[in-house]
Amino acid sequence: MRATLLYKAGDVRIEDVPDPVIEQPTDALVRITASCICGSDLWPYATMAAHDGPVRMGHEFIGVVEDIGSAVTTLRRGDLVVAPFSVSDNTCAFCREGLHTSCTDPQADLWDGLAEEGGQAEAVRVPLADGTLVKLPVAADSALVPSLLTLADVLGTGHHAAVAGGVDEHTGVTVIGDGAVGLLSVLAARRLGAEHIVLMGRHGTRTELGREFGAAEVVSARGAEGIAAVRELTGGHGTHVVIDAVGSMPAYEQALGVVRRGGTISRVGLPQYEQAPVGFGSLFRHNIRLAGGPAPVRASIDQLLPDILSGAIEPGKVFDATTGLDGVPAGYQDMADRNSLKVLIKP
Repeated sequence: MRATLLYKAGDVRIEDVPDPVIEQPTDALVRITASCICGSDLWPYATMAAHDGPVRMGHEFIGVVEDIGSAVTTLRRGDLVVAPFSVSDNTCAFCREGLHTSCTDPQADLWDGLAEEGGQAEAVRVPLADGTLVKLPVAADSALVPSLLTLADVLGTGHHAAVAGGVDEHTGVTVIGDGAVGLLSVLAARRLGAEHIVLMGRHGTRTELGREFGAAEVVSARGAEGIAAVRELTGGHGTHVVIDAVGSMPAYEQALGVVRRGGTISRVGLPQYEQAPVGFGSLFRHNIRLAGGPAPVRASIDQLLPDILSGAIEPGKVFDATTGLDGVPAGYQDMADRNSLKVLIKP
């Protein structure tokens, strides 16, 4: 079969690789019908050294179950399924608490940690299939597929950011970043009833979509100027919840500048960092909380799926380009150049 491999920064190739096979009785084989390029894929695309490659790419996909291991009980051949970006058993203590990204099963991992598998391909072996895969009540050619695909990562991540921040009808929210996760954080905050949403972003077509998703204000400035603009919009106090959908230190510093006393910074962007101000002069003095982390999107699929099926939300609008596998290398470059927001792949 064909699959996407990243050899080094800027070097994405579509190559023939061995077909996946059942290795464990809990495995399923899935023929991929829709996948995509994630904003987080752009970090290795920009920085990966040649000695770290090649690596398989892709952690978001929808597909049809082609075969199952002997221990798989909830899936059948022909089922259309969506795969969260992390593999989990859905039964361990942490999964039962809704923290699937901390699953304790030895096979649990992020897709990016499975060396021989990847979602930007024609097929994939799914470990812990009963726990990981979620059946979808539509056909593979449904017009809802782009929106359903966001359940694998970006919608669930935006939802996690809003929930971790404590968004409700009494909160003002600032979202930093106008990538897919930032825009769907806006949508998620609106869905949870946020009183007022500010989007900090600089790309006009994206921020217009942010307005459609629920942002009342857009601030294009960064740094001190951007902080001042948000504070002016919020009566000088800042916002109750700030969602960092970028994951860089400047974004965190911006979040710290616009968060309200007693508020929460919820960070879900990548790549993240180990050093960040948390002491008396930053978070501690004014009871500011720091939340977020890798989104356990498996836990939110059942909550979000009905709103997609009913048409109440259309998160698939973040896809502004579609390609086959042959167009994936160009898709990476288009996203890196900000010519595309998020590229849908139809193998």
